[in-house]
Amino acid sequence: METLLAVTVGILIGAAVYLMLARNVMRFIFGLVLISNAANLIIFTAGRLTPGAPPLIPEGADAPADVVANALPQALVLTAIVIGFGLFAFALVLVFRAYATLGTLESDRMRVAEPDEGAAP
Repeated sequence: METLLAVTVGILIGAAVYLMLARNVMRFIFGLVLISNAANLIIFTAGRLTPGAPPLIPEGADAPADVVANALPQALVLTAIVIGFGLFAFALVLVFRAYATLGTLESDRMRVAEPDEGAAP
């Protein structure tokens, strides 16, 4: 199972890098979301994918009696999902505002502070 997830993470990272190298800002945002999901899968896979009971310790015991799931990667991934969604929402609003102001989503044409290369000085 870990091998399948490793291949999936590789495909997600490859697709994310491809999208992030595009000159369209929306493709960059989608690449950012893909790389965020790939990082979540890496964290989840690093915590081992052993099926087990919830990590609860019975009353009076010092350790769980049976095999239990690792709660730390699950908590980290849940936190990363929430942060990633907030980042995506912020980036989407930022891209919308840039499009409304500049009229384009092409990063080469978003030259507000820089002069055009073809313009005479």
